Amino acid sequence: MVESEEPTSGTMADSLISNLESLSPLQLFERVTEQGEKVRALKAGKAPKDEIDAAVRMLLSLKLSYKTTTGQDYQAGLPPKDLVLINNGATKEDDEDLVDPWNVQTSNAKGVDYDKLIVRFGSSKIDTDLINRIERATGQKPHHFLRRGIFFSHRDMDQVLDAYENKKSFYLYTGRGPSSQAMHVGHLIPFMFTKWLQEVFDVPLVIQLTDDEKYLWKDMTVEKAYEYAKENAKDIIACGFDINKTFIFSDLDYLGASPGFYKNIVKVQKHVTFNQVKGIFGFTDSDCIGKISFPAIQAAPSFSSSFPQIFNGKENIQCLIPCAIDQDPYFRMTRDVAPRIGQPKPALLHSVFFPALQGAQTKMSASDPNSSIFLTDTPKQIKTKINKHAFSGGRDTIEEHRKYGGNCDVDVSFMYLTFFLEDDDRLEQLKQAYTSGELLTGELKKVLIETMQPLVAAHQERRKQVTDEVVKQFMTPRKLAFEF
Repeated sequence: MVESEEPTSGTMADSLISNLESLSPLQLFERVTEQGEKVRALKAGKAPKDEIDAAVRMLLSLKLSYKTTTGQDYQAGLPPKDLVLINNGATKEDDEDLVDPWNVQTSNAKGVDYDKLIVRFGSSKIDTDLINRIERATGQKPHHFLRRGIFFSHRDMDQVLDAYENKKSFYLYTGRGPSSQAMHVGHLIPFMFTKWLQEVFDVPLVIQLTDDEKYLWKDMTVEKAYEYAKENAKDIIACGFDINKTFIFSDLDYLGASPGFYKNIVKVQKHVTFNQVKGIFGFTDSDCIGKISFPAIQAAPSFSSSFPQIFNGKENIQCLIPCAIDQDPYFRMTRDVAPRIGQPKPALLHSVFFPALQGAQTKMSASDPNSSIFLTDTPKQIKTKINKHAFSGGRDTIEEHRKYGGNCDVDVSFMYLTFFLEDDDRLEQLKQAYTSGELLTGELKKVLIETMQPLVAAHQERRKQVTDEVVKQFMTPRKLAFEF
């Protein structure tokens, strides 16, 4: 019997390099971490020198491969942020867009490249076929957010429609992180769309106020975070949600009152490793443990068993989540865990980011009063902000503008009108007039001012009617007007 030849060090090295090349940056990071722990264990156990040396050589090879792949030196506890947060193989030099639950950055005046984001996140584009199918299922004209691509991406919306067409209900889940007392108009986008979805599909809605998250991330007291949650609830209620079909809850409040909610949190926590959560969200060893465990709290409302009072204890009700696409990492994690804890995967509808007045390079900041129009702004403040701060796609002189026209792709006033001017024909007229140079920047800003002033004023009037007692009713765990 001829014995097989022992592989040479060269062939072993080639095999190792080949294997490492197939790993993602996060997998490489985890391999380096594991190998480092192995080396420490061997040294601590006073293993034979040649065994320790071989383990160290392997560690050095892994670190070299990690640097070659990511362009970064390996640092313990610091996953390759720019690579992992967007779950793709492109480095920051390859693609300027950075999108995670806390940061949105792009160098492009037009804003984030959403087609690339769909590819990187692995979601599906909301195309004409899906929009037409929603129209057939509901018997209603699609919301202008769908028609204009403001909600542009989805996960499993076709499955939700399959079930709905077979008389199987679902529920809606969205949320708000109450980081300040005053909300801005960009915060209304998911709620405006969710209200429309609730009306046309006639389904229950749960709205999570992540006051615990804001306490963990921001410099504020628990009491202040809870106060902001209740104040933000008034703005959400003022959007016109039906009290008989909507449950709004604060994490700080509801967690202690719902064993079902907490059980789901614990189940998610058990099935997500520390390495995974660091890779998905970019947490480091210096982050408090509250941050590391928080994603499970945002995941739990995706499961109907978190709300036994609404769903009569049923665990198989499909969830649909309308949200901005920066929240998708939470729900990619949730969808990965769901089958392992015997729950259906939540479906998602993703919106684009609402641009800052200064331009589409970043999303809103509630801490910068001039970055957006706030729901507390007076008509005069709205006019001043738009005239002074709204980034223009117009030309430097009137003569040039008349000759060459304006650029609607970067003009913030036009962007805002795509969100808030419901008349499609009017919007198209404005686009043609501005692009041709017939309409000047000041005139376009005037149209936006005349659109936003009554919208914000009407919201303020509705909010005045929302008393503390009304908030308490919305936030009381109870059965809604549905039978399950």
